[in-house]
Amino acid sequence: MSITTESELVGMQKVSEAVAYTLNKMVSYAQPGMTTKELDDYGAKILSEFGARSAPNHTYGFPGWTCISVDNEFCHGIPSNKRVLKEGDLINIDVSAELGGFWADNGSSFVIGNDINHHQKLVDASKEILRKAISNIKGGVRISDIGSLIETEAKKRGYRVIKNLGGHGIGRSLHEQPDELLNFKNRFDQRRFKKNSVVAIETFISTTSTYTKELSDGWTLVGNKGGYMAQHEHTIVVTDGEPLILTEDNGIFD
Repeated sequence: MSITTESELVGMQKVSEAVAYTLNKMVSYAQPGMTTKELDDYGAKILSEFGARSAPNHTYGFPGWTCISVDNEFCHGIPSNKRVLKEGDLINIDVSAELGGFWADNGSSFVIGNDINHHQKLVDASKEILRKAISNIKGGVRISDIGSLIETEAKKRGYRVIKNLGGHGIGRSLHEQPDELLNFKNRFDQRRFKKNSVVAIETFISTTSTYTKELSDGWTLVGNKGGYMAQHEHTIVVTDGEPLILTEDNGIFD
């Protein structure tokens, strides 16, 4: 989507506020002993108060309102009454929604309770890399150069990137062009970011894996070589300078 009118910007700001606020509250609400289904129901209630519809449920028939992944689950985890959160778990929550014909997406990985399993360093790396990537995006910048930056920064910290996941255009639907905003330098990709376009920028920073594979539930992705992954995501508007971070209120940079 390209922002061409004030009303389009307002529409994107409203849906982005809904997903950002929901993600922020869900992260704060998560506690050891809670099931991922309880956490998902809490997020669903907040989205409904905004009048927003869950994007994965509405678009793909996902069996939940938000994606909640725990420990070795990299993403697209299905909320469950059987999955109980424990002290030190690495959690990822991804919240995307539609409101008034506009769509926004954001996500955050975090450690629940005390960091007894030593995941915080990975979480911090993902946040820092996303911040640096976003600060380098403006109209005319090669998409592959941002992918290169993400991979370089991950390697500096002793981590890898997941190569079959990426960010994407967004706005009038959940996934739009430009697609495959990858976390590494694709030398065949000559595309550039365009001013006024709306994109969801995501990091996928991993301890050991470089690809994901799907579990038998048809949704949950795990690493091809195991390990853990941290993801952080913002929906932004590309400008001539610093991007406008529409989902800034999710608090992942606080």
